[in-house]
Amino acid sequence: MSVTLCLDFGNTRLKGAIFINDTLTTVVPLADDSVPTILHLLDTYQPSHSILSSVIQHDEAIIDLLTKKTSFHLLNHQSKLPITTPIGKPATIGSDRLAICSAAVHLFPQQHNLAIGLGTCVTYNYINPFNAFLGGAISPGMHMRFKAMHEQTAKLPLVQADSNFPLIGYDTRTNLLSGVLMGLAKEIDGMIDAYSEKFSNLKVSMTGGDMNFFKSYLKNPVYTDEDLLFKGLLYINRLNNP
Repeated sequence: MSVTLCLDFGNTRLKGAIFINDTLTTVVPLADDSVPTILHLLDTYQPSHSILSSVIQHDEAIIDLLTKKTSFHLLNHQSKLPITTPIGKPATIGSDRLAICSAAVHLFPQQHNLAIGLGTCVTYNYINPFNAFLGGAISPGMHMRFKAMHEQTAKLPLVQADSNFPLIGYDTRTNLLSGVLMGLAKEIDGMIDAYSEKFSNLKVSMTGGDMNFFKSYLKNPVYTDEDLLFKGLLYINRLNNP
């Protein structure tokens, strides 16, 4: 039995996932990236292997801890990947995007792939049938949109996302919900349409907990999996850290 700890340090959320062999058994929200927090994970689940995807300035001491306690890999642009990155500055690609793209080509090999990640930002990631990640687009994420309207105006409140919203808002809260959530759904559909016009038989995958607030409003067929990034990390770990 192989136990693998996959860590995802995003701008908004920090999470860990436990795989037993190929099966995801547990996803754990993390309060921070401190040594005690990571040590508690290691003591609780006793992983033999670990991998970290981080887009933040994390506590470097945890690298030493993970290396000491497990067979560890830090995901970066020099990792062995199932994709190539023939772009101008591959070192600038977020590790979260590398993981999502790796999961997409594992699911849909030798296809035109559009992998959409919903986090602090929305990332659109195109991979061609030769498994080359050619870039895509980045736009503000759901919480960033709510927060920006609140902070950049005098009177608009900061509202909490709610999947039950009307197309035609009837008060300030529902106007904001419709604008952000329906707006995101239409943006995503529009991007899928644009890619589909350019690439035939496009496979679209989407991940991120925020998608549950508006995915029912998408008109395009999309493969959704909240844990797609973690599954990409497991796949990459197998390539780099067998």
